[in-house]
Amino acid sequence: MKPTIRTLSLQELGVLIDWAAAEGWNPGLEDAAMFQAADPEGFIGAFVGSEMVAAISAVAYGRDFGFIGLYICRPDMRGKGYGKAVWTAGMDRLAGRTIGLDGVEEQQANYRSKGFEPVYETIRYSGRAAFPPVGAGRPRVVSARPGPDIIGYDALCFPAPRRSFLQRWLQPPHHALAAITSRGTAGYAVARSCRSGFKIGPLFADDVQTALDLLGELATACEGGELNIDVPATQVDFIAALDAAGFAPTFSTTRMYKGPPPKLDAQRIFGVTTLELG
Repeated sequence: MKPTIRTLSLQELGVLIDWAAAEGWNPGLEDAAMFQAADPEGFIGAFVGSEMVAAISAVAYGRDFGFIGLYICRPDMRGKGYGKAVWTAGMDRLAGRTIGLDGVEEQQANYRSKGFEPVYETIRYSGRAAFPPVGAGRPRVVSARPGPDIIGYDALCFPAPRRSFLQRWLQPPHHALAAITSRGTAGYAVARSCRSGFKIGPLFADDVQTALDLLGELATACEGGELNIDVPATQVDFIAALDAAGFAPTFSTTRMYKGPPPKLDAQRIFGVTTLELG
């Protein structure tokens, strides 16, 4: 049966998030509403009758960049072309843009065949280690709000403006912190409660020590819960510090792009925002 392809409601996006949990992706407790703020039209489902059988996120960030994620076909409906249908709809929606995704190893050949090229590996580190408090002479760590300073800093590390998303992502119940120096913002980071533990993302900072300061303060805010952070493999000094603090690698993906890779300040990216939205 040919499926109906349409935008998901918030309730249907919640179902897709539940599917992600069933796949072991450990989504955030507030992800449906938070994700929808990025692009309300960017979540697409295939329906047979009234039943959703496959879905994908195809979030557009302005005219030049988009991101594919949450690509799932219901297990009992696989092999019938429904996944392909939502993939095509998502890619059509983002046509003309550079498109990013985070691919697991077993799917990378498939994504290559669709025109995506690998750029860097991302490694998930998980742990419960405590960090020392921010010492004298270090940046002040304060609550982050989605004002011009944070939005401007985010623009150094993300390919396109995402003001609407940040206005939700930095609000409670998420924990959002910024590092402030006499020169202005030196980084910011967010922790969100997930089905298990917490995920950190983004973690953007001027240097390794500032990234560790922010992570330590978020660890305190998360009251000892397990922290999970997706770190670009190029951040070797930060990874060494995580290893020393008792964190361990648990999972990896590869950031891939179709189209020219965006120009970012990669040295400031210590933790990606999400694997679903970029």
